Amino acid sequence: KCPLVVLDAMLPRQLMKIQVKNPLLVELVRSQMEKEDPHFGMLGMAILNTGEKINLTTGVEVEIVERPLFDEKDGIMLALKARKRFRITGEVANAEQGWTEARVEYLDSSQEEEDEMEESIDGDRMVIARAMMKAKELTAPNATMENNASLIERWVQLAKEVERQPGQIDDLLLELGEVPPADQPTERAMWVGALINPLPAMGVAMEVRPALLTATSAEKRVDIACDGILRSIRHMDKSAPMW
Repeated sequence: KCPLVVLDAMLPRQLMKIQVKNPLLVELVRSQMEKEDPHFGMLGMAILNTGEKINLTTGVEVEIVERPLFDEKDGIMLALKARKRFRITGEVANAEQGWTEARVEYLDSSQEEEDEMEESIDGDRMVIARAMMKAKELTAPNATMENNASLIERWVQLAKEVERQPGQIDDLLLELGEVPPADQPTERAMWVGALINPLPAMGVAMEVRPALLTATSAEKRVDIACDGILRSIRHMDKSAPMW
């Protein structure tokens, strides 16, 4: 069983630094630090059209990447790196120590895409090919962008003009690593989501991470990423401000 914490809808590759005072979470971290691979499951929340908030049932495993400093008064400073995605498959219950835990199934993007092809209506093998074609648009020269830049290049250019502190975007790109290839559409979509919804938030894009985590097809994930980055570009270049 995996211990679960509801904090934020993180995506793989994201790094979160957070000050935690919640006694239960502090205790969970203490117990995990005794293990060789200290980690737990991170879940976010989604807001329904009705305004109701619900816990997501898909999330990411996060690794505690730096030894946290425990302080009786201020709690702990945590650095968490999101790794693989998971979905909750069993009943969510309270562990003996008080925190929540559940059985989870870890998700592998390439396996998901293979299964999607096999399960598609009439064996439509084009479902993943379409996702790959759309994923290419994220790094291909784009005639509607300044200097024919790709969507990712243009987003980075604009984001550097409004970053919260010098070097924020360069640090973010280092954190995320190379853009996954277009023939890994789900991974590429997740990467773009982590780029435009960084931690801490920049306030230049719509929140796409819950939608990416809950989307059930590679093509849908890529659509979410493409729409999110395009809207963010138009917001930053002031051609279509969102707020």
